[in-house]
This record gives sequence, C-alpha cells and structure tokens, in this order.
Amino acid sequence: MNHRPARGAGPFSRLEWMIAGRYLRARRREGVISVIAGFSLVGILLGVGTLIVVMSVMNGFRIELVNSILGSQPHIIVLPVRSEGLGDFDAISERVAGAPGVLQAAPFVEGQVMASSPAANAGALIRGMRLADIQRLDRVANPEESEGDLSRLAEGVAVGAGLARTLQLSVGDEITLISPRGLTTPFGVQPRIKSYPIVNIFRIGVSEYDKVFVFMPLAEAQAYFRKQGLATGIQVTVDQPQQVEAVGTGIEPLVAGEGYLWNWQRSNGAFLAALRTEANVMFFILSLIFLIVALNITSSLIMLVKDKGSAIGILRTMGLTRGAILRVFFICGASIGVVGTVLGVVAGVLFVTFIHEIQAVVEWVTGTELWDPEIRFLTRLPAVLQWDDVFWACTVALGFSFLATWYPARRAARLDPVEALRYE
Repeated sequence: MNHRPARGAGPFSRLEWMIAGRYLRARRREGVISVIAGFSLVGILLGVGTLIVVMSVMNGFRIELVNSILGSQPHIIVLPVRSEGLGDFDAISERVAGAPGVLQAAPFVEGQVMASSPAANAGALIRGMRLADIQRLDRVANPEESEGDLSRLAEGVAVGAGLARTLQLSVGDEITLISPRGLTTPFGVQPRIKSYPIVNIFRIGVSEYDKVFVFMPLAEAQAYFRKQGLATGIQVTVDQPQQVEAVGTGIEPLVAGEGYLWNWQRSNGAFLAALRTEANVMFFILSLIFLIVALNITSSLIMLVKDKGSAIGILRTMGLTRGAILRVFFICGASIGVVGTVLGVVAGVLFVTFIHEIQAVVEWVTGTELWDPEIRFLTRLPAVLQWDDVFWACTVALGFSFLATWYPARRAARLDPVEALRYE
C-alpha cells in the first residue's frame, strides 16, 4: 500500500512558514526584536526607493545631455585632408547622403572668432550653413527658447542665448565678429572685423554651446573666412546615432583621398565615460545603505535566536531537522528583505513617475524654487526609469538581506537541543 508524503512536509513547508510567521509576530517582551526588524524593513524600503530615484534622475540627465548634443551637433563630420578645405563639397555631400543609414549630409564653414559688443567681449564659434540644413538641426530649429526668426538668417546671424547674455545683446542689435586671420599687409596681418544684425537668439540647453555658437549663411561664412568655393567639412546626420562607427565604415570609401571621418562619440568620449563612471560609483555608494540594513537584520535575528533557544530545543526533540530550523529563521530574515524590496520598488517607481508633481508641491509648500532656473537641466528635473536599474537594485537589496540572514539561521540550526533545554 502506497502512502503519499504528508502535505507540506518538504523544504519550506507550511509548518516552517507558520513557525517563522509566529516568530515575526513578537509578543510584548519581544518588542525590541520587532522594532529592530521594523527599522530594517524601512531601511530596505528607503534604500531601494532612493537607489531607483537617483539612478532614474542620472539617466534623465545623461539622456537630456546626449539628446542636446545630437540635436545641435553633427553625428559624423567629414573633415578635409587638405588644410584649405573641401573643394567639391556638394558632390561629396551627395555621395555621402546616399550611404546606408545616412539621413542628411550638409557642408559647413566653421571658425573661431572674437565676438564683441559695446558691453563686453567673448570667444565665439561661427558655423556657416545653408538655412535648409540648419532647420534640420532639431535643437537649433526647435530650441528650448527662441527669440526672433531663424528664417531671416539671410539678413544676419543667429546667436546662442548664453553668448547674447554675456554680450548684453538682443534681437535687432548688432554683434561685431573679429577674426585674427584677415588681410596680409606690409604692416602684418590685419584682423577681419564685421558687424551683423542678430535675427535670432536660441537656447539649445547645453551651456557650452549656448555660450559660443553663432550661425550664419554658408555663403557669408565663406566670404568672411575667405574660403570661396570651399567648405570646412561636411556634417552627417544618421538614423542611428549610437551606431556611428558602423555607419562610418560605409562612408569612408566615398570620401577616400578627400577627407576623413570624426564622430560625436569620439568628440564627447571622455564626457560620456565620466557620466558612466559617475553612475556606477553612485550605485556602489548608495548600495552601502543595504550593508547597514543587513547588519540590523543580522542583529535582530541573533537576538531572536537567543530568545527562542528553548523553543528551538523543543522543536528539535519533536523531530524538526537542522535544515528545517535553518529554513525557519531564513524565512524570518528573508521576509524582511523581500517585503522591504517590494515596497521600495513601488515607492521608487511612484516617486519617479510623479517627480515633477512632487517638485511642484514641495516648491509650493516651501515657497522657494528647489532648482536654480539659470542652470539647465535643473529647471525641470529629468527622470527616466530604466528597468535594468530596478532589477539591479532589487538584486543588491535581496542579496544583502539573504546573506545577513544566513549566519543567524545557521547558528540556530546548529544549536544543541540538550544545551538549549538544560536549565528549563
């Protein structure tokens, strides 16, 4: 006659869960243990929630920065082999535009100048392009803030908001551009000086660009820098900016002998690497919160094991194995970690989802602005939730919780029932 095994008699059976639940519901004299366990749960909740929020905000900053770079700068630049510039730039642009993955190829003339006004002087970077090509630059054609009319570029220049603020200029004022590479005379090189009316002021959102950029028509830039019939390079926009190296391999044969390639990842490689390093270091530092919480879990379980010594001895004499005792106390500690992690994920996701509303409420209550509106990316706090970050936050929290539980649970399992009941 076959006998089925008793229901729930295996590992992590109903009996083990029942005993663990009884131990977690402390009586009055065990209140200190319950308080420590409660603080541990709150600590895990805050740790997981904080980690999710911080990583989401850092993701938002990084994505905003990269989008601003990609929206105002070429993904790939074809630079000339000859120092004077690219000669047949329209033909080269047409060939490059037909390469796989390329959306646009446009010639440009670029040069550094001194920008001057009656109020101040500042360094500037002139970029001369055809109006149709400038209007395809998303962050320039559709900036965060704009004054004037970009379509009137043929009548003057478009200036970054940071540069306009430094020079104390507005739309309609004239900006004087001074190039050190001017006419060569018997008395030396005479700087080229010319004034242009400002027809548009734009704010891209990256202060380094807003403080230096000046856009003007391609023909005017060629005349100003004395590059008639030449271009400084060709800027290329691709459909997959993260794959510029792969797209570049298809462009290189088309410009062989006339130019070479440079892309946005190489230009901003150190900056992007710094952002990744910062995110990794921040994740590591915030993860140390779980180490502190783990010590609280360990101390509360050690106290619980000490308090339940006689009960453990009785359970052992009734037939409960060492493995069952270990699992009972493992469930006690792991339950704190699992519940705290779940609540932390819920709290973190909700905070990220409603972060702008929370910011508005806090500003309304305190009557102050939390973020300086003059600093870009802090006027509207960006937060992008990535589930990879949530996964790793949960993994770290649960890992510390389980490790913290293992030692006291093993200690309880190794308790000798004779010693536990000697003085009872």
